[in-house]
Amino acid sequence: MSKAEQRRTQGEDGGRGMRRILLFVVGVGLMLVLWQAGHVAYGSLVLPGVGETFVTLQRLIGSGEVAHALQATAFNALTGWCLSVLIGVVAGGLAGRFGDLRFVLQPVAVILLGVPAIAWVVLALLWFGGRWAVVFTVAVATAPMVFAAAVQAVRSLDGDLARMARAFRAPPRAMLFDVYAPHMLGYLYPALATTLAMSWKVSIMAELLSGSGGIGDGIAAARARVDTAELLAWVVVVVAILIVLDQLLLRLVRERMHVWRREEEGHGNG
Repeated sequence: MSKAEQRRTQGEDGGRGMRRILLFVVGVGLMLVLWQAGHVAYGSLVLPGVGETFVTLQRLIGSGEVAHALQATAFNALTGWCLSVLIGVVAGGLAGRFGDLRFVLQPVAVILLGVPAIAWVVLALLWFGGRWAVVFTVAVATAPMVFAAAVQAVRSLDGDLARMARAFRAPPRAMLFDVYAPHMLGYLYPALATTLAMSWKVSIMAELLSGSGGIGDGIAAARARVDTAELLAWVVVVVAILIVLDQLLLRLVRERMHVWRREEEGHGNG
């Protein structure tokens, strides 16, 4: 590709990026308008106004409640997610390599995925209680998705490429980082990013029911006081986290997967 074509492509990508940002801002603005219209129609008890909610959010941030809750939820979500990744990758890798084990573990993964997260919360409260009930719920709700991605990654591994690398006596480090890891990450990366975003939502739901601190506990306290403005302020915090995860993480995943597929198609055509 010539430099002129590269500049044209970069300019087109930049134009599309600005258009997406503009459309995103328009969408958020539309939601705020509808929110305020609902406030005017139904009053503050049912739906506090945008200004009232953000004043309450500012108070929560100033008092340190948001920072403390974010730390607790981040610990619960990330700890549970790390456990799910460890279990899912190891079990999925082994299941992808050994057919008999795959037939044993796949029904287990389907059953675990079919159980609602709220049921896991109730069971975890009986088994563990407190913070570890939240961590367990996150892990058991997200591990089956990582497991499925790991199985697919191992099963689709190019055996000819691995055999060629071994024939040329590639060292174990090269086999791991140059042959196996890129292929595995191509399948695992979307699942890891998706389950990371999912872990926050599951963690908040579990905290809401368990009262173990975090953002979910803040939502539960606001509900108990019938403080709709504070409840919505916590919802704004949750939405802000998910937007950040989507824009900074999931968008990068989508772009990386697009590049990876193009590279795969190029190798295939070559």
